[in-house]
Amino acid sequence: EILAELEQQFEVTIITQNVDNLHERAGSSHVIHLHGSLFESRSTLNPKLIYPISGWQLNMGDKCERGSQLRPNIVWFGEAVPMMEVAAEIASTAEIFLVVGTSMVVYPAASLIDYVADPVKKYVVDPKRPAVVHIPNLEFIEEKASIGMEKVKHILL
Repeated sequence: EILAELEQQFEVTIITQNVDNLHERAGSSHVIHLHGSLFESRSTLNPKLIYPISGWQLNMGDKCERGSQLRPNIVWFGEAVPMMEVAAEIASTAEIFLVVGTSMVVYPAASLIDYVADPVKKYVVDPKRPAVVHIPNLEFIEEKASIGMEKVKHILL
């Protein structure tokens, strides 16, 4: 909700590893789902054929228009992250960069901070300080996201 609120003053793009729609439900309007969405299915043969999932079930025998089995439109372990290039481009043009609620050990997402220009102010909000020391202009807010984001909001506004 704080990120959605910040849209009133800033152009905010959320890059999330989450596969839920909590950011959208909180009111955020520009969300990049690095690892896909549980609310979509895609063809097992052509990942560009994406369909909304109506309800909560995806069953064996549910097929795309070309006859191949549908699967959840999420990135499984070992698969490429198709939105990574888009996310890296967004990170490279950021004027402020926030990392919220992550240990920063899941790659390639953890590498996004490396795309951010050195002069850009970067905030990491997490109760446990991630082991990133090579990043210039970085401030740690060692709090849970709910408390830490209130602090970030106060700093930014």
